[in-house]
Amino acid sequence: MNETIRAAWVIGRRDFTAVVLSKAFLMFLLGPLFPLGAGILFGSLGESIADDIGGDVVGISIPAEEAQALIQTRTRLATVLGDRRYPELRQLQPDEGTPKQVLEAAKALDDGSKGKLAAVLSGSFDQPVLTATSAEAEDIGPELALLISQARSGTDRLQPIRLDPVDSSAGGEQRAQLLTGQAGQALLFLLVMLLAGMVLSNLVEEKSNKIIEILAAAVPIDSVFIGKLLAMLAMAIVGIMVWGAAGMAALQIWGPGLPNLPVPAVGWPLFMLLGVLYFAMAYLILGSLFLGIGAMASTVREVQTLSMPVTMLQMFVFGFAFYTVSKIGQPIEIVACIVPFTSPFAMLARAAQVPEIWPHFVALLGQGLFALLVVRISAMMFRRNVMKSGGSGGGLKALFGRRKTA
Repeated sequence: MNETIRAAWVIGRRDFTAVVLSKAFLMFLLGPLFPLGAGILFGSLGESIADDIGGDVVGISIPAEEAQALIQTRTRLATVLGDRRYPELRQLQPDEGTPKQVLEAAKALDDGSKGKLAAVLSGSFDQPVLTATSAEAEDIGPELALLISQARSGTDRLQPIRLDPVDSSAGGEQRAQLLTGQAGQALLFLLVMLLAGMVLSNLVEEKSNKIIEILAAAVPIDSVFIGKLLAMLAMAIVGIMVWGAAGMAALQIWGPGLPNLPVPAVGWPLFMLLGVLYFAMAYLILGSLFLGIGAMASTVREVQTLSMPVTMLQMFVFGFAFYTVSKIGQPIEIVACIVPFTSPFAMLARAAQVPEIWPHFVALLGQGLFALLVVRISAMMFRRNVMKSGGSGGGLKALFGRRKTA
Protein backbone atom coordinates (compact mmCIF):
# COMPACT_ATOMS: atom_id res chain seq x y z
CA MET A 1 0.00 0.00 0.00
CA ASN A 2 2.81 2.42 0.87
CA GLU A 3 4.48 1.65 -2.45
CA THR A 4 1.26 2.36 -4.33
CA ILE A 5 0.74 5.69 -2.54
CA ARG A 6 4.37 6.71 -3.05
CA ALA A 7 4.23 5.85 -6.74
CA ALA A 8 0.92 7.69 -7.15
CA TRP A 9 2.48 10.76 -5.50
CA VAL A 10 5.41 10.68 -7.94
CA ILE A 11 3.12 10.33 -10.97
CA GLY A 12 0.75 13.03 -9.70
CA ARG A 13 3.55 15.50 -9.00
CA ARG A 14 5.00 14.87 -12.46
CA ASP A 15 1.69 15.45 -14.24
CA PHE A 16 0.74 18.45 -12.10
CA THR A 17 4.06 20.20 -12.70
CA ALA A 18 3.99 19.43 -16.43
CA VAL A 19 0.47 20.86 -16.83
CA VAL A 20 0.57 23.90 -14.52
CA LEU A 21 3.97 25.16 -15.71
CA SER A 22 3.03 24.96 -19.39
CA LYS A 23 1.89 27.81 -21.62
CA ALA A 24 -1.26 25.88 -22.49
CA PHE A 25 -2.39 26.09 -18.86
CA LEU A 26 -2.32 29.89 -19.05
CA MET A 27 -4.58 29.76 -22.09
CA PHE A 28 -6.76 27.28 -20.20
CA LEU A 29 -7.16 29.79 -17.35
CA LEU A 30 -8.08 32.53 -19.82
CA GLY A 31 -10.54 30.25 -21.63
CA PRO A 32 -13.64 31.00 -19.49
CA LEU A 33 -13.18 34.74 -20.04
CA PHE A 34 -14.15 34.41 -23.70
CA PRO A 35 -17.62 32.85 -23.20
CA LEU A 36 -18.16 35.17 -20.23
CA GLY A 37 -17.37 38.21 -22.34
CA ALA A 38 -19.53 36.87 -25.18
CA GLY A 39 -22.40 36.33 -22.73
CA ILE A 40 -22.16 39.88 -21.43
CA LEU A 41 -21.94 41.26 -24.97
CA PHE A 42 -24.90 39.31 -26.32
CA GLY A 43 -26.88 40.02 -23.17
CA SER A 44 -26.39 43.75 -23.71
CA LEU A 45 -27.32 43.37 -27.37
CA GLY A 46 -30.44 41.43 -26.40
CA GLU A 47 -31.55 44.16 -24.01
CA SER A 48 -30.92 46.78 -26.67
CA ILE A 49 -32.93 44.84 -29.23
CA ALA A 50 -35.76 44.31 -26.74
CA ASP A 51 -35.85 48.06 -26.06
CA ASP A 52 -35.93 48.77 -29.79
CA ILE A 53 -38.73 46.28 -30.41
CA GLY A 54 -40.79 47.47 -27.46
CA GLY A 55 -44.01 45.83 -26.28
CA ASP A 56 -47.28 45.06 -28.00
CA VAL A 57 -49.26 47.94 -29.47
CA VAL A 58 -53.07 47.69 -29.48
CA GLY A 59 -55.23 50.02 -31.50
CA ILE A 60 -58.51 51.01 -29.80
CA SER A 61 -61.52 51.92 -31.88
CA ILE A 62 -64.16 52.56 -29.21
CA PRO A 63 -66.11 55.70 -28.20
CA ALA A 64 -63.77 58.61 -27.49
CA GLU A 65 -64.78 58.96 -23.83
CA GLU A 66 -64.19 55.29 -23.14
CA ALA A 67 -60.92 55.37 -25.08
CA GLN A 68 -59.58 58.23 -22.97
CA ALA A 69 -60.64 56.48 -19.73
CA LEU A 70 -58.90 53.28 -20.86
CA ILE A 71 -55.67 55.09 -21.79
CA GLN A 72 -55.61 56.97 -18.47
CA THR A 73 -56.19 53.76 -16.53
CA ARG A 74 -53.38 52.06 -18.40
CA THR A 75 -51.02 54.99 -17.71
CA ARG A 76 -51.76 55.02 -13.96
CA LEU A 77 -51.37 51.26 -13.54
CA ALA A 78 -48.21 51.14 -15.65
CA THR A 79 -46.68 53.81 -13.41
CA VAL A 80 -46.99 51.43 -10.45
CA LEU A 81 -46.58 48.00 -12.07
CA GLY A 82 -44.19 48.86 -14.90
CA ASP A 83 -44.65 50.03 -18.45
CA ARG A 84 -44.17 46.56 -19.96
CA ARG A 85 -46.88 45.05 -17.78
CA TYR A 86 -49.63 46.26 -20.13
CA PRO A 87 -49.67 46.69 -23.93
CA GLU A 88 -49.35 50.17 -25.37
CA LEU A 89 -52.71 51.66 -26.42
CA ARG A 90 -53.12 53.80 -29.53
CA GLN A 91 -56.43 55.50 -30.21
CA LEU A 92 -57.57 55.13 -33.81
CA GLN A 93 -59.47 57.71 -35.80
CA PRO A 94 -63.10 56.90 -36.63
CA ASP A 95 -62.42 56.94 -40.37
CA GLU A 96 -59.50 54.50 -40.31
CA GLY A 97 -61.76 51.59 -41.34
CA THR A 98 -62.78 48.32 -39.73
CA PRO A 99 -60.45 46.58 -37.27
CA LYS A 100 -59.52 43.96 -39.86
CA GLN A 101 -58.69 46.63 -42.40
CA VAL A 102 -56.53 48.42 -39.83
CA LEU A 103 -54.57 45.25 -39.07
CA GLU A 104 -54.12 44.53 -42.77
CA ALA A 105 -52.75 48.03 -43.26
CA ALA A 106 -50.44 47.59 -40.23
CA LYS A 107 -48.75 44.67 -41.98
CA ALA A 108 -47.52 46.94 -44.72
CA LEU A 109 -47.09 50.28 -42.93
CA ASP A 110 -44.72 50.91 -40.01
CA ASP A 111 -45.46 53.83 -37.74
CA GLY A 112 -41.80 54.36 -36.88
CA SER A 113 -41.18 54.68 -33.14
CA LYS A 114 -44.59 53.29 -32.14
CA GLY A 115 -44.33 50.12 -34.22
CA LYS A 116 -47.01 48.03 -35.84
CA LEU A 117 -50.32 47.04 -34.30
CA ALA A 118 -50.61 43.61 -32.70
CA ALA A 119 -54.40 43.79 -32.27
CA VAL A 120 -57.37 46.14 -32.45
CA LEU A 121 -59.96 46.61 -29.68
CA SER A 122 -63.34 47.77 -30.98
CA GLY A 123 -66.96 47.87 -29.85
CA SER A 124 -67.53 49.36 -26.40
CA PHE A 125 -66.97 48.63 -22.72
CA ASP A 126 -70.26 46.71 -22.65
CA GLN A 127 -69.43 44.61 -25.71
CA PRO A 128 -65.68 44.74 -26.43
CA VAL A 129 -64.34 42.95 -29.50
CA LEU A 130 -60.67 42.03 -29.93
CA THR A 131 -59.41 41.53 -33.49
CA ALA A 132 -56.19 39.54 -33.28
CA THR A 133 -54.60 36.16 -33.91
CA SER A 134 -55.34 33.38 -31.43
CA ALA A 135 -51.86 33.64 -29.92
CA GLU A 136 -52.07 37.42 -29.51
CA ALA A 137 -55.58 37.18 -28.06
CA GLU A 138 -54.41 34.66 -25.49
CA ASP A 139 -51.53 36.92 -24.51
CA ILE A 140 -53.18 40.36 -24.62
CA GLY A 141 -56.84 39.54 -23.97
CA PRO A 142 -56.69 39.10 -20.16
CA GLU A 143 -54.69 42.30 -19.72
CA LEU A 144 -57.17 44.31 -21.80
CA ALA A 145 -60.09 42.77 -19.90
CA LEU A 146 -58.50 43.88 -16.63
CA LEU A 147 -57.93 47.39 -17.96
CA ILE A 148 -61.55 47.66 -19.13
CA SER A 149 -62.82 46.44 -15.75
CA GLN A 150 -60.67 48.96 -13.91
CA ALA A 151 -61.67 51.80 -16.23
CA ARG A 152 -65.38 51.03 -15.85
CA SER A 153 -65.29 50.81 -12.05
CA GLY A 154 -63.03 53.83 -11.63
CA THR A 155 -61.04 52.04 -8.91
CA ASP A 156 -57.72 51.84 -10.72
CA ARG A 157 -55.93 53.80 -8.01
CA LEU A 158 -54.09 51.40 -5.76
CA GLN A 159 -54.62 51.65 -2.02
CA PRO A 160 -51.28 52.35 -0.28
CA ILE A 161 -50.32 49.79 2.35
CA ARG A 162 -48.26 50.61 5.43
CA LEU A 163 -45.19 48.40 5.69
CA ASP A 164 -44.24 46.72 8.96
CA PRO A 165 -40.78 45.33 8.06
CA VAL A 166 -39.25 42.14 9.47
CA ASP A 167 -35.78 40.71 8.96
CA SER A 168 -36.93 37.46 7.36
CA SER A 169 -39.85 35.07 6.92
CA ALA A 170 -39.97 31.29 6.89
CA GLY A 171 -41.37 31.08 3.36
CA GLY A 172 -38.97 33.64 1.95
CA GLU A 173 -35.98 31.99 3.62
CA GLN A 174 -36.99 28.58 2.28
CA ARG A 175 -37.30 29.87 -1.28
CA ALA A 176 -33.99 31.71 -0.97
CA GLN A 177 -32.17 28.60 0.25
CA LEU A 178 -33.69 26.57 -2.58
CA LEU A 179 -32.29 29.10 -5.05
CA THR A 180 -28.90 28.83 -3.35
CA GLY A 181 -29.00 25.06 -3.79
CA GLN A 182 -29.92 25.35 -7.46
CA ALA A 183 -27.14 27.87 -8.09
CA GLY A 184 -24.63 25.63 -6.32
CA GLN A 185 -25.68 22.63 -8.40
CA ALA A 186 -25.42 24.57 -11.66
CA LEU A 187 -21.96 25.92 -10.81
CA LEU A 188 -20.77 22.47 -9.73
CA PHE A 189 -22.01 20.88 -12.95
CA LEU A 190 -20.40 23.52 -15.17
CA LEU A 191 -17.04 23.19 -13.43
CA VAL A 192 -17.05 19.40 -13.59
CA MET A 193 -17.98 19.31 -17.27
CA LEU A 194 -15.41 22.00 -18.08
CA LEU A 195 -12.52 20.39 -16.25
CA ALA A 196 -13.07 16.61 -16.28
CA GLY A 197 -12.12 16.23 -19.94
CA MET A 198 -8.51 17.09 -19.08
CA VAL A 199 -8.08 13.59 -17.61
CA LEU A 200 -9.15 11.93 -20.83
CA SER A 201 -7.02 14.08 -23.12
CA ASN A 202 -3.94 13.57 -20.93
CA LEU A 203 -4.33 9.78 -20.89
CA VAL A 204 -4.95 9.51 -24.64
CA GLU A 205 -1.91 11.69 -25.40
CA GLU A 206 0.37 9.51 -23.28
CA LYS A 207 -1.11 6.33 -24.76
CA SER A 208 -0.39 7.55 -28.27
CA ASN A 209 3.21 8.38 -27.28
CA LYS A 210 3.63 5.02 -25.48
CA ILE A 211 4.54 6.91 -22.28
CA ILE A 212 1.73 5.28 -20.30
CA GLU A 213 3.12 1.83 -21.07
CA ILE A 214 6.57 2.85 -19.86
CA LEU A 215 5.07 4.18 -16.64
CA ALA A 216 2.97 1.04 -16.19
CA ALA A 217 6.09 -1.10 -16.55
CA ALA A 218 7.82 0.84 -13.78
CA VAL A 219 5.04 1.29 -11.21
CA PRO A 220 1.66 -0.35 -10.52
CA ILE A 221 -0.96 0.75 -13.01
CA ASP A 222 -3.30 1.61 -10.11
CA SER A 223 -0.71 4.15 -8.95
CA VAL A 224 -0.50 5.61 -12.44
CA PHE A 225 -4.25 6.12 -12.66
CA ILE A 226 -4.63 7.46 -9.12
CA GLY A 227 -1.70 9.82 -9.58
CA LYS A 228 -3.04 11.17 -12.85
CA LEU A 229 -6.51 11.61 -11.42
CA LEU A 230 -5.27 13.49 -8.35
CA ALA A 231 -2.92 15.63 -10.46
CA MET A 232 -5.77 16.71 -12.72
CA LEU A 233 -7.94 17.38 -9.66
CA ALA A 234 -5.23 19.59 -8.17
CA MET A 235 -4.91 21.42 -11.49
CA ALA A 236 -8.68 21.94 -11.56
CA ILE A 237 -8.67 23.34 -8.02
CA VAL A 238 -5.87 25.74 -8.98
CA GLY A 239 -7.98 26.93 -11.91
CA ILE A 240 -11.04 27.38 -9.68
CA MET A 241 -8.98 29.37 -7.16
CA VAL A 242 -7.70 31.67 -9.91
CA TRP A 243 -11.19 32.17 -11.38
CA GLY A 244 -12.70 32.71 -7.94
CA ALA A 245 -10.08 35.29 -7.01
CA ALA A 246 -10.58 37.09 -10.32
CA GLY A 247 -14.36 37.06 -9.83
CA MET A 248 -14.12 38.48 -6.31
CA ALA A 249 -11.72 41.17 -7.48
CA ALA A 250 -14.09 42.09 -10.32
CA LEU A 251 -17.00 42.36 -7.87
CA GLN A 252 -15.00 44.61 -5.59
CA ILE A 253 -14.01 46.87 -8.48
CA TRP A 254 -17.13 46.98 -10.65
CA GLY A 255 -19.89 45.49 -8.55
CA PRO A 256 -21.60 46.26 -5.25
CA GLY A 257 -20.51 42.95 -3.71
CA LEU A 258 -22.86 40.17 -2.65
CA PRO A 259 -24.41 41.30 0.64
CA ASN A 260 -27.91 39.95 -0.05
CA LEU A 261 -27.15 36.40 -1.17
CA PRO A 262 -29.42 33.84 0.53
CA VAL A 263 -27.52 32.20 3.39
CA PRO A 264 -27.51 28.37 3.12
CA ALA A 265 -28.77 26.31 6.05
CA VAL A 266 -25.27 25.12 7.04
CA GLY A 267 -23.79 28.63 6.74
CA TRP A 268 -21.51 30.03 4.07
CA PRO A 269 -18.12 28.73 5.32
CA LEU A 270 -19.27 25.12 5.59
CA PHE A 271 -21.31 25.35 2.38
CA MET A 272 -18.26 26.53 0.44
CA LEU A 273 -16.12 23.78 1.99
CA LEU A 274 -18.73 21.17 1.06
CA GLY A 275 -18.87 22.65 -2.42
CA VAL A 276 -15.13 22.07 -2.85
CA LEU A 277 -15.38 18.53 -1.46
CA TYR A 278 -18.37 17.60 -3.61
CA PHE A 279 -16.64 19.06 -6.65
CA ALA A 280 -13.64 16.87 -5.89
CA MET A 281 -15.84 13.78 -5.58
CA ALA A 282 -17.84 14.53 -8.74
CA TYR A 283 -14.58 15.20 -10.57
CA LEU A 284 -13.00 11.97 -9.33
CA ILE A 285 -16.04 9.89 -10.27
CA LEU A 286 -16.36 11.36 -13.76
CA GLY A 287 -12.59 11.42 -14.22
CA SER A 288 -12.32 7.76 -13.26
CA LEU A 289 -14.98 6.97 -15.87
CA PHE A 290 -12.95 8.86 -18.45
CA LEU A 291 -9.90 6.87 -17.41
CA GLY A 292 -11.84 3.71 -18.18
CA ILE A 293 -12.81 5.12 -21.57
CA GLY A 294 -9.21 6.00 -22.25
CA ALA A 295 -8.19 2.49 -21.29
CA MET A 296 -10.58 0.99 -23.86
CA ALA A 297 -9.79 3.47 -26.66
CA SER A 298 -6.67 3.43 -28.79
CA THR A 299 -7.36 6.44 -31.05
CA VAL A 300 -8.82 9.91 -30.64
CA ARG A 301 -11.83 8.91 -32.75
CA GLU A 302 -12.59 6.01 -30.45
CA VAL A 303 -12.27 8.33 -27.44
CA GLN A 304 -14.82 10.73 -28.94
CA THR A 305 -17.19 7.87 -29.74
CA LEU A 306 -16.99 6.39 -26.26
CA SER A 307 -17.00 9.64 -24.29
CA MET A 308 -20.11 11.08 -25.95
CA PRO A 309 -22.55 8.71 -24.17
CA VAL A 310 -20.90 9.51 -20.81
CA THR A 311 -21.18 13.24 -21.44
CA MET A 312 -24.83 12.99 -22.46
CA LEU A 313 -25.55 10.74 -19.50
CA GLN A 314 -24.04 13.38 -17.25
CA MET A 315 -26.62 15.85 -18.57
CA PHE A 316 -29.42 13.52 -17.47
CA VAL A 317 -27.68 13.02 -14.13
CA PHE A 318 -27.65 16.75 -13.52
CA GLY A 319 -31.26 17.09 -14.66
CA PHE A 320 -32.35 14.39 -12.20
CA ALA A 321 -30.45 16.01 -9.32
CA PHE A 322 -31.79 19.45 -10.26
CA TYR A 323 -35.34 18.06 -10.23
CA THR A 324 -34.98 16.87 -6.64
CA VAL A 325 -33.88 20.23 -5.20
CA SER A 326 -37.42 21.12 -4.10
CA LYS A 327 -38.18 17.60 -2.80
CA ILE A 328 -35.98 17.43 0.29
CA GLY A 329 -36.77 14.34 2.38
CA GLN A 330 -38.90 12.66 -0.28
CA PRO A 331 -37.92 9.19 -1.61
CA ILE A 332 -36.77 10.54 -4.97
CA GLU A 333 -34.41 13.02 -3.28
CA ILE A 334 -33.02 10.31 -1.01
CA VAL A 335 -32.33 8.14 -4.06
CA ALA A 336 -30.49 11.05 -5.70
CA CYS A 337 -28.39 11.42 -2.53
CA ILE A 338 -27.48 7.71 -2.52
CA VAL A 339 -26.68 7.13 -6.22
CA PRO A 340 -22.97 8.04 -6.58
CA PHE A 341 -23.35 9.91 -9.86
CA THR A 342 -26.05 12.27 -8.56
CA SER A 343 -24.99 12.30 -4.92
CA PRO A 344 -22.56 15.29 -5.10
CA PHE A 345 -25.18 17.52 -6.73
CA ALA A 346 -28.08 16.39 -4.53
CA MET A 347 -26.09 16.64 -1.30
CA LEU A 348 -24.89 20.15 -2.12
CA ALA A 349 -28.51 21.23 -2.61
CA ARG A 350 -29.39 19.53 0.69
CA ALA A 351 -26.63 21.49 2.44
CA ALA A 352 -28.29 24.70 1.30
CA GLN A 353 -31.64 23.72 2.82
CA VAL A 354 -31.01 21.30 5.72
CA PRO A 355 -28.66 22.15 8.62
CA GLU A 356 -27.77 18.52 9.45
CA ILE A 357 -24.07 17.75 9.00
CA TRP A 358 -23.68 13.99 9.53
CA PRO A 359 -25.26 12.90 6.18
CA HIS A 360 -22.47 14.71 4.36
CA PHE A 361 -19.78 12.59 6.03
CA VAL A 362 -21.59 9.43 4.94
CA ALA A 363 -22.10 10.74 1.41
CA LEU A 364 -18.48 11.82 0.99
CA LEU A 365 -17.23 8.45 2.23
CA GLY A 366 -19.50 6.58 -0.17
CA GLN A 367 -18.54 8.77 -3.11
CA GLY A 368 -14.84 8.33 -2.39
CA LEU A 369 -15.14 4.54 -2.19
CA PHE A 370 -17.11 4.45 -5.44
CA ALA A 371 -14.48 6.59 -7.21
CA LEU A 372 -11.77 4.21 -5.96
CA LEU A 373 -13.79 1.25 -7.25
CA VAL A 374 -14.13 2.80 -10.71
CA VAL A 375 -10.38 3.51 -10.76
CA ARG A 376 -9.67 -0.13 -9.97
CA ILE A 377 -12.01 -1.23 -12.76
CA SER A 378 -10.34 1.20 -15.18
CA ALA A 379 -6.90 -0.11 -14.22
CA MET A 380 -8.07 -3.70 -14.75
CA MET A 381 -9.44 -2.78 -18.19
CA PHE A 382 -6.16 -1.11 -19.09
CA ARG A 383 -4.17 -4.18 -18.07
CA ARG A 384 -6.41 -6.37 -20.21
CA ASN A 385 -6.65 -4.15 -23.28
CA VAL A 386 -3.18 -2.59 -23.41
CA MET A 387 -0.77 -4.50 -21.21
CA LYS A 388 -2.31 -7.89 -22.24
CA SER A 389 -1.98 -9.18 -18.71
CA GLY A 390 -5.59 -9.74 -17.79
CA GLY A 391 -5.78 -13.38 -18.87
CA SER A 392 -8.63 -15.25 -17.31
CA GLY A 393 -8.32 -13.69 -13.91
CA GLY A 394 -11.33 -11.42 -14.29
CA GLY A 395 -14.24 -10.83 -12.01
CA LEU A 396 -14.04 -9.76 -8.40
CA LYS A 397 -10.71 -11.50 -7.87
CA ALA A 398 -9.07 -9.40 -10.57
CA LEU A 399 -10.75 -6.29 -9.22
CA PHE A 400 -9.76 -6.58 -5.59
CA GLY A 401 -6.93 -9.02 -5.78
CA ARG A 402 -3.39 -8.01 -5.25
CA ARG A 403 -1.42 -7.03 -8.34
CA LYS A 404 1.31 -9.48 -9.15
CA THR A 405 4.61 -7.96 -10.11
CA ALA A 406 6.50 -9.31 -13.05
